[in-house]
Amino acid sequence: MRVMFWSAAFWPSVGGVQHFGGRLVRSLRDRGHDVTVIAEQDAVDLPLEDDYDGVRVARLPLAWRSRQGVGPVADVRQRVGSLKRSFKPQLVHTNGVSDSDFFHHETAGVSPSPWLVTLHGTWADDRRLLVQRTLRSADWVSGCSQWIVERGRRLAPEIRERSSVIPNGSEEPSLAPAPLPFETPRLLYLGRLSPEKRVDLLLDALADLVAQHPSIEFVIAGDGPEREALVLQAARSGLENRVRFLGWIASVDVPALINSATVVLLASEQEAFGLAALEAAFMARPVVAPRRGGLSEIIEHERTGILVDRLAGGDLAKAVSRLLKHPELASGMGEAARARARTDFDWESCVDAYEALYEKLVTVHGNGLSEARHV
Repeated sequence: MRVMFWSAAFWPSVGGVQHFGGRLVRSLRDRGHDVTVIAEQDAVDLPLEDDYDGVRVARLPLAWRSRQGVGPVADVRQRVGSLKRSFKPQLVHTNGVSDSDFFHHETAGVSPSPWLVTLHGTWADDRRLLVQRTLRSADWVSGCSQWIVERGRRLAPEIRERSSVIPNGSEEPSLAPAPLPFETPRLLYLGRLSPEKRVDLLLDALADLVAQHPSIEFVIAGDGPEREALVLQAARSGLENRVRFLGWIASVDVPALINSATVVLLASEQEAFGLAALEAAFMARPVVAPRRGGLSEIIEHERTGILVDRLAGGDLAKAVSRLLKHPELASGMGEAARARARTDFDWESCVDAYEALYEKLVTVHGNGLSEARHV
């Protein structure tokens, strides 16, 4: 099948959406599909034509709101149309809603094919109308969690009968989980350092934990606009000798990093899925996180981790301290998390689900039916 995978956020930029998209297109390639990726040229030094492990990547300046004048927008529209005419996709799969959807709308009549939209994250209020248009126009809407699908349904109620949940999956690492370290407890945050991730609250939690757990350490793996402020916060709190900022970690090194942790921490205000929580589960690590968004679909409270109702450093600290004071509880939660991840979030099952949906949408389109609700 010829699949046009439309993902404004894609390699070499990093993040959960990029990680998922890269793995999916590689798996589709391995299963014999012909995939072309349409991605944002988010750095001027990135080539317009590229190769990602044997998958063609076409980069364009899709962030049209930042384009000046009609000319650049018309040029991008023309280039998208040319790509569609030459590739002749049998299906277009948009990986996360964004401003770039505008160009798919504008070229919908070029080489018509069914349109699958996958929801991975939230959207700003000033983008609601464009997102609503995208959801209403899509032949099918999938989401990485029930929470994000319901959010889409509230914005566009008419998609209820043509939307479904396909949870993200992950490949089980070859590295065997190590015992949780308690003599020198190590907390780990893995993700972007951006405002909505509230890593500042994790530093607040660490400040509360030091008195009870004098040997505690905190490792922050990731980068983003909040890094400088977080470094300053750690210094002001007297935590600079307990916190290590590692920057971005290559995917291949993530399992070993998680394997060195006692507890994985998250503090996101909203999280459609929470890939770090799933990666922690595969390494048998308990997760402490707020009861927000899709996190409660990955973390089973009191079984595979602890969910706190109030997004506050003190509440996060209490949950962590409880695990550190009860090693058997923490280890048991980690093992339960791993068992659930292996059955409920298997990567091949995730790809199977997308592949089956592709086939159904293409069949409906080939039969000349006007609405994908027949799927």
